[in-house]
Amino acid sequence: MTREGPRNTRAAPDAVALGSVAVLTTDVEPAVRLNAALEARGVTVAMISPLDDVRGTLRRARPSVLILTGALLDGPNLGLVQEQLWHNVSVIGFTDVSDDALLARLRAAGYAELIAKPVVIEDVADSVLRRLERSALGELTGLVGESEAIREVLVKIEQIAPVTSTVLIEGESGTGKELVARAIHRLSPRRSRPFIGVNVGALPETLLESELFGHEKGSFTGAAERRLGRFELADSGTLFLDEIGEVPGSTQVKLLRVLEEREFTRVGGGQTIPVDVRVVAATNRPLREHVEEGSFRADLYYRLNVLRIYLPPLRERRDDIPLLVRRFVREFSAMHDRPFHGISAEALDLLVTYPWPGNVRELRNLVESMVVLSPGHEIGASDIPRSIRESGGRRLLPVPVGAVVREGERAQGRELEFIVRSLVELKLQVEELRRRMDVEVRPSSAGWMGEVHAMPGIGGPVSVDGWVGGAAGAGIPPQDQSTPPSVISVGPDTTMAEIERRAIEAMLRQTSGNRRKAAELLGIGERTLYRKLREYQAEGLMTDLDIT
Repeated sequence: MTREGPRNTRAAPDAVALGSVAVLTTDVEPAVRLNAALEARGVTVAMISPLDDVRGTLRRARPSVLILTGALLDGPNLGLVQEQLWHNVSVIGFTDVSDDALLARLRAAGYAELIAKPVVIEDVADSVLRRLERSALGELTGLVGESEAIREVLVKIEQIAPVTSTVLIEGESGTGKELVARAIHRLSPRRSRPFIGVNVGALPETLLESELFGHEKGSFTGAAERRLGRFELADSGTLFLDEIGEVPGSTQVKLLRVLEEREFTRVGGGQTIPVDVRVVAATNRPLREHVEEGSFRADLYYRLNVLRIYLPPLRERRDDIPLLVRRFVREFSAMHDRPFHGISAEALDLLVTYPWPGNVRELRNLVESMVVLSPGHEIGASDIPRSIRESGGRRLLPVPVGAVVREGERAQGRELEFIVRSLVELKLQVEELRRRMDVEVRPSSAGWMGEVHAMPGIGGPVSVDGWVGGAAGAGIPPQDQSTPPSVISVGPDTTMAEIERRAIEAMLRQTSGNRRKAAELLGIGERTLYRKLREYQAEGLMTDLDIT
């Protein structure tokens, strides 16, 4: 069989593009010397005077590192540091402060590194260069973090990527094992060739061999044509085998052969097919434990465990949680058109102390739910699900004492636990949102009378004064023409979607059809409001309004 592409897999990968540096010239002398030292190392530097438009210059320069050469405790500088945290910019400060309490305050304000004056310029330039390299590699791989554990992972990725040896990645579910595998591929000489991933633990034994090695036409019932397996599809590239510990014994023998001999045979075929594939395997449980239990071949383990990377769980790198939270808030606020100003210190502390059994995947899903469901523009402690606020550092949904879980069921059990927890947290957040609505019930001669007031400047419907009953059909009373435009009447069977539509209609009436102003008062994005209006008009549900 003819193979395409070069076989020289030891060529060095392309250099990772570095970001730039901005230096605030509060203290001119070290700023000028640092500028010269960084430029000599090939780093792009923007010198900014405190008298200039600092924020405008930073927006244009978009640096990866900002260096403040003095006045670290000044109010404008502290505000600047807080803003840069949300733009994923590391801030370094030159300080003549020696008081431990003040230094702790500066670190809490967001300074990534504090360097005592007088500074050694060459050492500072080397440190900044290393920080730029880590930042660029983190952006390339998707691994976010400043902790020592993540730094070690990034260094190993750089060391491992250029060679051809097999790699074993170990770490709990949700820690980012596939990100590491893709990063190894992207930094390797094979980056222009295929990256093929397969979760071998999710495939039944009867299909696994066919998925990995392919099959010939007629080799078994339903094999209507020849099919190429993952090894063949990944030829000259990288094959990622997730949950490798779940591979059954019969397939382990064939997997060992293809790793040793670099050739395989399709199911039902007789032709030996050569293949050049780099295998990266991953497991959420130490593979040695499977070997000790006798469920995994020792010779295959040693063949896979040539190069090893351990991904620590989130609870072992808590310093990275604020970085991850800010990154996810930026991502999802842009995705869902929900502008957020930040997260309160109390809410962030709750997230840092939580044990995160679902790791980064759990944190990411939680942040998305908070961005979507939080009524304000800042995530507060009350927006954190009750299950996390009251966890007290305990692992949620533990396996009952005395329960027996077979090894083959552990992965499914963890996934089920994560799904159940996510559903519970979503339910708690909806209940919290309802609780925040100021509900008052008052009797009326016609039953229970209710109104939802859309108050200007507060962000949409803010209070429910009761409920109206007895409407025909769906239980939704018609809007009385004498009712003020900022008041909505609803019935006991009114759906949340109908309440939302009526709130939007009331706000548009109140703003004389001005969509931009209505969106601002409702606390939603203007694009979201446009989309809602198109849906209502398409369904014939929207009252005719003079909308601008």
